[in-house]
Amino acid sequence: MMGSGKTAVGRALAQKLGVPFLDSDQAIEEAAQASIAEIFARDGEPFFRDREAEVLARLLSGPPAVVSTGGGAFLAERNRRNIAEHGVALWLDADLETLWERVRHKESRPLLRTPDPRGTLAALLAARTPIYRLAPLRLAVDPRSSVEQTAARALALLTAHPGILESVS
Repeated sequence: MMGSGKTAVGRALAQKLGVPFLDSDQAIEEAAQASIAEIFARDGEPFFRDREAEVLARLLSGPPAVVSTGGGAFLAERNRRNIAEHGVALWLDADLETLWERVRHKESRPLLRTPDPRGTLAALLAARTPIYRLAPLRLAVDPRSSVEQTAARALALLTAHPGILESVS
């Protein structure tokens, strides 16, 4: 979910692993030469989701890396399948209060441009959680933990998952 720490934790985890950090939203923005919000406004969410799937497939087909996806990427079966074929999905599971505290002052969240952004966030979280639960790995986000502590917990979780880190060791 937006605000769960995907980018910050992903960067720290990539550094610990000695692999590149790749952000699918950033790659989409670079390819489109427009922000995610601009793409949503100009072309709509279905267009964005198609580009997101294309970019994610490209990022996952490269050398080992930590890839951070946008919060909606995992909702698409094609993306979940692609992630499973090339790595493993790790769900950063943050509660509504933590997510809201982290995103409420950000103007870059097109899905929250509604009359009731907190309510929208709650509805998105409720709708997405059953799909996020399909991720093989889940890390409960502790809002009191630092990025480094969360990345260390993510690394421990990945290390305990057979077949993931051998290819980058």
